[in-house]
Amino acid sequence: MIDLIKKYPVLSICLFTAIMLIPNLDAIDVSIMEARNFITAREMVNDGNWFLTTMNGEPRYQKPPLPTWLTAFSGILFGIKSVFALRLPSIMFVMLVAIGIFKISQLLVKDTKQSLQNSFIALTSFYIIGITIEAPWDIFAHGFMCYAIYQLFLLFEKEREYWKHAIIAGCFIGFSILSKGPVSLYALMLPFLLAYGFTYKFKHFKAKVLSYLSVILLAVIVGGWWYLYIRLHDVDTFNAIAENETNNWSSYNVKPFYYYWSFFTQSGIWTIIAFISLLYPYLKSRVNHLKAYQFSLVWTLLAVVLLSIIPEKKSRYLMPMLIPLAINIGFYIDYLIRCFKTMTDKRETFPVYFNFGLIASIGITFPVLAYLFLKDNISNHLFTYIFASIVLFTLSVLIIFYLKRKNMNIVFRLTVLFFASILLTALPLAESFRSTSYNSISDLKTEAERQGFKIYGNNYISPEMIWYFGGKIPFISLEEGIDKLPIEHKFGLLTAEPLDERVLLNLGNNFMIHKITTYNLNRVSETSKKYKNRLLNVYYIFERRM
Repeated sequence: MIDLIKKYPVLSICLFTAIMLIPNLDAIDVSIMEARNFITAREMVNDGNWFLTTMNGEPRYQKPPLPTWLTAFSGILFGIKSVFALRLPSIMFVMLVAIGIFKISQLLVKDTKQSLQNSFIALTSFYIIGITIEAPWDIFAHGFMCYAIYQLFLLFEKEREYWKHAIIAGCFIGFSILSKGPVSLYALMLPFLLAYGFTYKFKHFKAKVLSYLSVILLAVIVGGWWYLYIRLHDVDTFNAIAENETNNWSSYNVKPFYYYWSFFTQSGIWTIIAFISLLYPYLKSRVNHLKAYQFSLVWTLLAVVLLSIIPEKKSRYLMPMLIPLAINIGFYIDYLIRCFKTMTDKRETFPVYFNFGLIASIGITFPVLAYLFLKDNISNHLFTYIFASIVLFTLSVLIIFYLKRKNMNIVFRLTVLFFASILLTALPLAESFRSTSYNSISDLKTEAERQGFKIYGNNYISPEMIWYFGGKIPFISLEEGIDKLPIEHKFGLLTAEPLDERVLLNLGNNFMIHKITTYNLNRVSETSKKYKNRLLNVYYIFERRM
C-alpha cells in the first residue's frame, strides 16, 4: 500500500481527500458565507445572472464570479438545491492545494515521501478544511494561487523551456484574482516571491524578463476582465460596492498588529509541532535541507507579517499561511521520523509525547464525551456513535502503542488517519444537535405556491434563511403606508422580530394579520453562546379586509 501511494502520489492525495470529505459533505448546516454564495449560484442558474451577479435579486459584485460559476455548473449537473453538489467544487480545490504543496515540496527536497507528508499535514490542518465551510470561495483563490506558485518555481529554476510555465502561472494567478480579488496575491504570492528572492535569489533575471512580464499581463487580462465588464455595465453599483469594500479594510473588524501571533494554532492537531517547527535555532542543524527549510520558514513568517499590517483581521484570513507552514512542519516531522528513536533529551521528547498523547486522549475519551453530549438523542444515531467510538478509540490506542516504541513514521500516519476518521465517522453525529425550537423554513415556498400567494420580507432576513427558503424574498416596508404594500389580496411576511402593537394597530383596519409560526435555524438552545438571533424569523399571513 505504501509503495502504491509513493508510486501514484497525486492520485493518492485525491483519493484520501475524497474519502475523508465527500461522504459527509452535507452533514453540516450551510454557513452565512456559503448561503450568500449558493444563492448567487442559484440565481445564475435560475435567472441567467452569470456576469451581473445577484443575491436575492440585488447586485452582488463583492465577490468575483469564477467560484460561483464552478459551483453553479456542479449544481446543474447534480442539483441546484443540493448542498452536496454545491460544496463539491470546494473539495476539488482542497485537492489542488494539497497537490500544489506536494509539487512545491518535491522541487525543494527532491523526496516523494517527505513531499507527501507535507500534503497530508496540510489536508489535516484544521483551517484548510474549515475554510471550505466558513468562507468557501477562499479555497478557490488559494488553490489556484498555490498551483501558480508551483509553476513560477519551475519558471525561476529552469534555464530553458520555461515559457509554458509562464503562461500557466499567469493564467492561474488570473483565476485566483477572478475568485477572490487580490487577496491571495497579497497573502500567498507576495510572501512567496519575497522568500524566494531572499533564499534562492532570482537567477537569470534579465534573460527571463519577457516571461515575467507575460505572467503579469496574462494575470491582469484573465483576472481583470470581469471587473472591467461590471465597471462598464453597472458603474454606479460597482463604484458604491468598491468604495465600501475598500473602507472595510481600514475600518471593519480592526484588530491590533499582534492579533495573528497565535497563527500556528490554526493547524489544529499540529499546533505544538507547528510551533517547534518555527524555532530556527533549534532546527537549523537538524534538518536535511537547510536552505529549503529557511525558505518555508521565511515564507510563513512573511505571510503573517504582511497580513498583520492590514487593519482588518479575521481568523480565516490566516488560511493561506497554512500552505507554507505545512511544508515547514514537514521538516520537523522528517527529523522526528529519522531521529526520534535515538533522542534521550527530555526537552526534545516531552513536547512530542505531549502532542501525540493529547491527540490520543481525544480518541480514548471520545466514547464517554460523545455519550454525555448525545445521550438525549443517541438512540437515533446509535450505530454511528458505536462505529465512531470503536474507530477513534482503536486509532488512539495504536498511536500510544507506537509512540512508546518511538516509531514516529507509524505515529504520523496514524495521526493523519485519526483526523480523517473524525470527519468520516464522527461528523455525522452533528445532525444530533438539534434543539426542540428548531423549525426549518424549507417547506414554506412550496406551501405558499400551493396556496397561491407570495412571500415578502421586512427588515432583515439572513442569507441562510433565504437559502433554505429556496427562492428570492422581495423586501417591503411596513412604515411607508398602505399604498406601498403588495396589492395582492393575500401574502406572507417574514420579519426579524414580532410586529409591535403600533404596526398591528396601523394595519389592522386594512388587513387581517395572522401570526403563523417562528422559523428558527438554530440547532443550539437559547442559552448557548452560539445561538444567533439572525437565524430567527417570525412568519405572518396578511389578508386584505373586504
